[in-house]
Amino acid sequence: MNNREFCLARRKAEFPAFQRVLKAVPTNRLDYKPDSKSRTAAALTWLLAEEEASLVTLIDTGRIEWKETPPPASYDEVVAHFEKSYDAVNERIAKLDDAGWERKVSFVVEGMPEPWTDTLAEFVWGFLFDEVHHRGQLSTYLRPMGGKVPSIYGPSADSAPA
Repeated sequence: MNNREFCLARRKAEFPAFQRVLKAVPTNRLDYKPDSKSRTAAALTWLLAEEEASLVTLIDTGRIEWKETPPPASYDEVVAHFEKSYDAVNERIAKLDDAGWERKVSFVVEGMPEPWTDTLAEFVWGFLFDEVHHRGQLSTYLRPMGGKVPSIYGPSADSAPA
C-alpha cells in the first residue's frame, strides 16, 4: 500500500466518526461556544465542510484561496455539503497517479502575502489531521449543548451500554 492508498483508506475509516459527531450536534444550540475565543458549533461544522470543499478545488486546480465564509442557515445543508465534498475528495484521490499525488500545489490564505506551497499529498494529510482536530473540538461541545457524545474511536460514556 503506497502513501496515497493509505491516505484514502484512513479517510474512509474516519468518515463514519465524522458523520456520528455531525449528526450528534443539537441543532437548536448551533450558537454554542465554550469561550469567547472559540468558534460556535455552527462555525466549526461549516469549517469541516469548507475544508473538504477546498480540497476538491485544490485537487482539480492546484490552488485554493482560503476565505472564511459564514455557514448557511440550514444545518442539514452543512452536513450534506461535508458528505458530498468528502466523497468527491475520495473519488479524486482514487483516480490520481503517483505524479498527481506528489505534484506541487498552492494554498493562499486571505491576507497572507505568499502562498503556502507543498505537495498535494501533504495538504490532503494536513487537512485530514486538522479536521480530526476540529471534530475533537466539536465533540467537547456536545454535552454542554445538551447532546450525547457518540463513539469516535471506541465507546464514549454516552454510547456505551448501561
